Amino acid sequence: QDAFVAFHVNQALVSKYLKPLQIGELAPDQPSIEPSKNEMLVKDFRELRATVERMGLLEPNQLFFFLLLAHILILDTAAWLILFYFGTSLLPFVFSLLLLTISHVQASWLQHDLGHLSVFRKTKWNHFLHKFVMCHLLGASAKWWTLLHSQHHAKPNCFHKDPDIDMHPFLFTLGKKLSVELGIKKKKYMPYNHQHKYFFITLPPLLFPTYFQCHTFYVAYTKKYWVDLAWMLTFFIKFFYMYGSLLETKTLNSLILLHRMLESSWFVWVSQMNHIPMEIDYDKNLDWMSTQLQATCNVEQSLFNDWFTGHLNFQIEHHLFPSMPRHNYWKVAPLVKSLCAKHGIEYQCKPLLTAFADIVHSLKSSGELWHDAYLHK
Repeated sequence: QDAFVAFHVNQALVSKYLKPLQIGELAPDQPSIEPSKNEMLVKDFRELRATVERMGLLEPNQLFFFLLLAHILILDTAAWLILFYFGTSLLPFVFSLLLLTISHVQASWLQHDLGHLSVFRKTKWNHFLHKFVMCHLLGASAKWWTLLHSQHHAKPNCFHKDPDIDMHPFLFTLGKKLSVELGIKKKKYMPYNHQHKYFFITLPPLLFPTYFQCHTFYVAYTKKYWVDLAWMLTFFIKFFYMYGSLLETKTLNSLILLHRMLESSWFVWVSQMNHIPMEIDYDKNLDWMSTQLQATCNVEQSLFNDWFTGHLNFQIEHHLFPSMPRHNYWKVAPLVKSLCAKHGIEYQCKPLLTAFADIVHSLKSSGELWHDAYLHK
């Protein structure tokens, strides 16, 4: 299956463990693809995958990732040095806060690369550095992230299968069909017709300091990710030792809260611009490429957009080839566009600010659909 190939970097190793589970082969007269899937598209996508492998686009440029890590560590260090050398008055505090936020957001993009095993050829090195970046630099569990993010990639925007849309229906109503269905059932957890307004003061600033901060510890503890918890502890020891020695308790708490809120806002706007405005529905059991394209869109390329989004502006390419190093997305994009054009699949690419605005527009639209269905007798 295409999902299996996309997720497993070392096919030989996986086949070794799967071999004892094999129970037989399909009979020659049996179809090898489900009727709900586009057989020609599946064939063409697999040819594209083979082309990608031949072109070496799954091979990482380790200098690229080394420079990313270096600039993250430099910014992280500079944030503390500013307070150390210039004192803790308002201006140094603000500069330190901004550098700390930039460092941590860029670290979150790097841990994303590591979690997808796209930085090193050897899986164990990806896992090791993933724990360093995610647990030590960011204070969250690497295994917790992998658990949730793998589900998201397997079935993006599929209700009950993608944990990234679990905010439906308790905080927001998402997608045209799901919103109408919720309204018809007369269910109301929030004033959804105003969700495009309260979005600004809920999900972007509060996701990290509330839900994520608690959930990562909850999952790590309940699933006994003891190594992750130990790594996470080093983050808090380092942070409170370094900044606690310079700041009073009230100022330190302000730094932590403001930093998490800014980091959260940056992350949410970038991570949701590719998915929230797209189709959100129940799983339709489509082929791999159709599943990814209906739930994903791109943002225009530029040096700033690439850096600001951690190359998630190439979300389509990332979802089709999740283990591809991000510096190669632009190389495969023309091939993906060509395949989409051949099969009449929409390939959406928009400006960055338009992508942000579309989040709000889609929330407003789905809220209105819920409201109309809710009031309909």
